[in-house]
Amino acid sequence: MNFKPFLSIDNQPISITQALAYLRATGDLQPFLLKIIRQHILETELQTQEKLEIDSTIIEQAVIDFRFENQLNDPERFQEWLKAQGISYAEFRHQIIARLKIEKLKAEVTAPKLEEYFKANKALLDQIILSRIVVAAKDFALSLRSQILEDSNRFESLAQEHSLTDDRLVKGIMGPISLGQIPELIRESVATATPGELIGPLEIDGRYTLLRVEQFLPVFLEGSLKQQLQEQLFDQWLQEKAQKMTIKMHVE
Repeated sequence: MNFKPFLSIDNQPISITQALAYLRATGDLQPFLLKIIRQHILETELQTQEKLEIDSTIIEQAVIDFRFENQLNDPERFQEWLKAQGISYAEFRHQIIARLKIEKLKAEVTAPKLEEYFKANKALLDQIILSRIVVAAKDFALSLRSQILEDSNRFESLAQEHSLTDDRLVKGIMGPISLGQIPELIRESVATATPGELIGPLEIDGRYTLLRVEQFLPVFLEGSLKQQLQEQLFDQWLQEKAQKMTIKMHVE
C-alpha cells in the first residue's frame, strides 16, 4: 500500500498512522494531541487579536535579553547556536514575538480573575515552617514529647539523635512548605497552632511524628506565585476553549 511517509528511521518509512499507533501504545497519544490542540488555539488567538501586537522596541529588547541570558552575545556564537537549533534568525525572531504575544494574551485573559482566584486559594498557598521528630513507636514519641515539654530547647538535639527522617541532619527543620502540600491531618493540626507550639504525636504512615510550628509565612500576589497562578488560570481557559471545539481525527 502506497503512503506518504511521516518520517523514516534507518531508511524505513513510518506513516502518520503508524506513528500515532506508537504513541497510543506508549500512552503518549492524548498528551500529544492536547499539545496540538493547545498550540492551535494559541496560533488562532495570535493571528486574530490585533491588540496583541508588540512594539518593535520591546521585541528588540527581548532579543537582547535572550542572548544575554544564554551567553550568546558574541555574533559567531549566536550564529552557531542558530545553526544547532536548525532555525534562521527570522525564525528565531518570530519565536520571540510569539512568546511576547502569548504572555500578553495570558495577562489579558487572567487579569479579571487573578485576584479572586488568589483569595480563594490563599489558605492553601500560605506557607509554614515546621520542625519534626519521626519515630517508630508511639510510647517513645510520648516520652520525647514529655522531655520537650519540660525543656523546649531539647527539641533540636532529640531530633538529631532519634528522628528517622533525613531532616534530622538539620535539627528536624522542614520548610518553608505550602499548607496545601502537606497531608490533611497535619494541616488540620497546625491550622490553629501558634509558633513554638508542640503537636502530636500524630500517626502518619505507620510512624509517629512530633511537630513544632516555627513560623507562618503568608504569601502575596507577586513574583513567581503570581506567574504560577496565571499559568493555572491560563491552562483552565485553554481547556475551556478546547472543550467547546469539535475535534475529529482523520486517519485511515
